Amino acid sequence: MSTVLDMPAKHPVARRRTPLVALLLAVLAAGSLAACSDDGDDERVTIYSGRTEDLILPILQQFSDETGIAVDVRYGDSADLALLISEEGDNSPADVFLSQSPGAVGYLDQQGRLADLPDDILSLVDERVRADDGHWIGFSGRKRVMVYNTEALSENEMPSSVLDLTDPEWKGRLGVAPSNGSFQDFVTAMRLERGDDATLEWLEGLVENDVTTYANNNAIVAAVGRGEIDAGLVNHYYNYRFLAEDPNHDGANHEFATNDIGSLLIVTAASMVNGTDRSEQALELIRFLLAEDAQTYFSEETFEYPLAAGVQPAEVLPPIEFANVESIDFDELGGDLESTRALIREAGLEG
Repeated sequence: MSTVLDMPAKHPVARRRTPLVALLLAVLAAGSLAACSDDGDDERVTIYSGRTEDLILPILQQFSDETGIAVDVRYGDSADLALLISEEGDNSPADVFLSQSPGAVGYLDQQGRLADLPDDILSLVDERVRADDGHWIGFSGRKRVMVYNTEALSENEMPSSVLDLTDPEWKGRLGVAPSNGSFQDFVTAMRLERGDDATLEWLEGLVENDVTTYANNNAIVAAVGRGEIDAGLVNHYYNYRFLAEDPNHDGANHEFATNDIGSLLIVTAASMVNGTDRSEQALELIRFLLAEDAQTYFSEETFEYPLAAGVQPAEVLPPIEFANVESIDFDELGGDLESTRALIREAGLEG
């Protein structure tokens, strides 16, 4: 029977580091690699995962049980892990990078840190949810929505555009998570669509409207359910998870107009780190994430939109077509992550 163990991390990096990255390395080195199974090093894959443990561990455990390949996982923020892989360079122990957002894999791709994926993997998903150069692939999708308290608001009171949230009627009523990767991807998409000046003006409008900041989407949905705030910007699946645990939760999702940037579809991405000597195991894991069992898990357990294997979304989810949601070239979301973070800070938003 497989077990979950704590294992020390290895970071054999000798070259000079920036203070930010040195601090990041120290923080992550103080953590651990959670290991599924305890087989030898020849049948092992090391994952840096921007997906939280509660969302991804069950399917990684199933992969380990079925294949006999031990799985070592380092969990962390997607952007921070991408910076870490970039700094570690050829010495990185990571074989696979799972990113909560396309921005982080896009950054690594532009750094030349991701390897080619074979055509048999790339062909499993729609070309709109994979990298143009074949270096990463989406395995689940999340739509940006506005969660609202059903005791405080009704659906007919909700705005058609996310841009309306700077209007006076929303003053002191809204929550956002500025440090969250999906929020940062959304802001990057707004920058690409509307320009930096207009995006900064919108962010500053939120601050002037006394927006409340939270650490993550879970905290926003919980605050909405408690009536602490009336509404918040999140990914669609969080509220469904709250409702599955508590049917009396006072939260509902509002979808913005289909052509609105607030309806952005964001993919969770898998990639193989360039230079890995375990490419066979890494590719087997990525194929597993796109196979029917894993896609069904993402559909029925985490309430995300499956992107491969012909698996349908959970019945509670609204149907989705890629052509019917505001989307953007995901390759454009990477490479300029720090500029987005700087713009968020400039507006006065802190996570």
